[in-house]
Amino acid sequence: MTSPNITQLAKDWSIEEAEKLYGVSRWGGGYFCVGDNGNLHITPDTSNPDVHIDFKTVLAEIQQAGVQFPVVVRFHDILRAQVVRLNTAFADAISECGYQGEYRGVYPIKVNQMREVVEEIVHAGKPFKYGLEAGSKAELLAALAMNTNEDSLTVLNGYKDEEFMRLALLGRKLGNRMLVVVEKYSELLLLVKIAKELNIEPMIGVRAKITAKGKGKWESSGGDRAKFGLTIAEIINTARYLKSEGMEHCLKLLHFHIGSQLTDIRSVKDAINEGAMIYAELHKMGFPLEYVDVGGGLGIDYDGSASTNDSSRNYSMQEYVSNIVNGMKEVCDLEQVPHPNLVSESGRAITAHHSCVVTQIVGEIRSNMTGVDTAANEGEHIIVSNMRDISAGFDQIENKQQAYNDASLYKEQAMEAFKLRVLSLEELAKTETLYWQIMEQLQAHYADEEYVPDEIQNMAFSLSSQYLCNFSIFQSAADTWAIDQLLPVVPLTRMNERPQVNCSLADITCDSDGKIDQFPIAREISNILPLHKLNAGEPYFIGLFLTGAYQDVMGDMHNLFGRLNEVHIFSDDDDPEDFYIEEVVNGSSVKDVLSIMQYNPQAMASDVKRMIDKQVAAGKIKPREGVRWTDFYEACINGYTYLKTSENKAAE
Repeated sequence: MTSPNITQLAKDWSIEEAEKLYGVSRWGGGYFCVGDNGNLHITPDTSNPDVHIDFKTVLAEIQQAGVQFPVVVRFHDILRAQVVRLNTAFADAISECGYQGEYRGVYPIKVNQMREVVEEIVHAGKPFKYGLEAGSKAELLAALAMNTNEDSLTVLNGYKDEEFMRLALLGRKLGNRMLVVVEKYSELLLLVKIAKELNIEPMIGVRAKITAKGKGKWESSGGDRAKFGLTIAEIINTARYLKSEGMEHCLKLLHFHIGSQLTDIRSVKDAINEGAMIYAELHKMGFPLEYVDVGGGLGIDYDGSASTNDSSRNYSMQEYVSNIVNGMKEVCDLEQVPHPNLVSESGRAITAHHSCVVTQIVGEIRSNMTGVDTAANEGEHIIVSNMRDISAGFDQIENKQQAYNDASLYKEQAMEAFKLRVLSLEELAKTETLYWQIMEQLQAHYADEEYVPDEIQNMAFSLSSQYLCNFSIFQSAADTWAIDQLLPVVPLTRMNERPQVNCSLADITCDSDGKIDQFPIAREISNILPLHKLNAGEPYFIGLFLTGAYQDVMGDMHNLFGRLNEVHIFSDDDDPEDFYIEEVVNGSSVKDVLSIMQYNPQAMASDVKRMIDKQVAAGKIKPREGVRWTDFYEACINGYTYLKTSENKAAE
């Protein structure tokens, strides 16, 4: 991991330099770029580049609407565009290679179950007969109501009980193409029993445990130790059992999945080859399956490196699709079996780009932010004097490495001397202040040097700031904490200015893990993010991008912060700003999160009012003041859980 020094950034700053540093075009999928005015710009539909949204105008409209930050901003046109992009890629690949089957994709609801997201995907997928995938009873209930696209599939994964099976068969009764994927052999026996009881013919799929494995954080999803799926022997027994029950025609689909966020295209090729061979053999055994579901895994280039890094991928969407279509065709032609209809469950690729978290920087934390007067005092300890000599004579010191070594040694000695009561607290403060001054002098000296010692390189992180962000990592970017997932973070304005501050990000939770200190910067993974100085009276906003997959729905109730306010943006070529806010969805109030945790906010307000009234009766609080305190407490209970910044107050 690198620690770039802001003094090493180009002296003649430009939009091109900003693009190199933040890599917006590398991870933005064509939807985001750095505008000529230094603001982040959005092209929600790359097929219509005339519609161009300046994020600064989005911020202004959010403020004008009185919506409190932090907010989730959803660009619904990006969501629609990704649905079209994926389905068009499959249609083009199928046409180009003469593939005889069709593509029948499904969106896995687990990636983002928000109703507005699912509705938009279903609507955008209507021309393509694009369906849904559900992996739990609640998701199945949602899919039954939401999947209105004619002839589209509803694929049902995950472990299932009797109620789950009955719901699936209700879908069949309603004329839906509900494919129940058998994850373990006992599920098959239960499904057949209930189907015969209800006299409803099911559509059945089997999930295979294939030996091919993905690459990256989720590679354990495949292989013999995979959580889900049947062995080859169990698949054969499943097919034969259905035949014995006169239901072999109900076996419609073969499913396999080798992991989420696949980083290496070779994993895809291996999985398709193995899956196609299983399909071909089942077909030869007298089980003419209609569908092969290749699962999810289509990755997102979070860090913009186009590599096999865990947060990247070394292929494009078109290459991924082409490998699936051509790989399946090649095996089927060789084995002389029909081409099956293809299904994929690409949720991350559909949703990631459409959503971002916007938060305001509300403060700065830095080890050397403040100091004390370091002027010499009569009789001061020699450690303080020695440290001052290094700082005052820094320019005359020929060996700068020695300056670092000596200063570090004196700092350690100062702490030990303080513990032994040899050094006073004020002398310790002087020593620390001088130490940080020397470190800043060293950093400036080595900024233009070709060789920088390791200790000095690592010092960039120690000297960096922490920018305090008004949001919770655990609620809005859970994967950055849980699995070290990289998310691009960029300032939304001022990118035409050279950044002056190296920093990491800290949230407002009372947890030391509430921070982000890994960033994709200048084609490297860095533990510091170059940002701009905070100007008094001027709000400074940053965006966490590619949060539409999983981050929207995996947040917890840490510190009782709850869900963020949401703003839904639609593009409009006739609007002067090329967009409008279609909907504002209020986030969690304090009352909401307290109720979830079994508190009674109304009773709490009554209890506090009773305590205030008691103090009023005792003459310790004046009646008018008591009313104000009561109203204040109730207003806080009904308010937003996040910090109310000065900008939010102005918006009100």
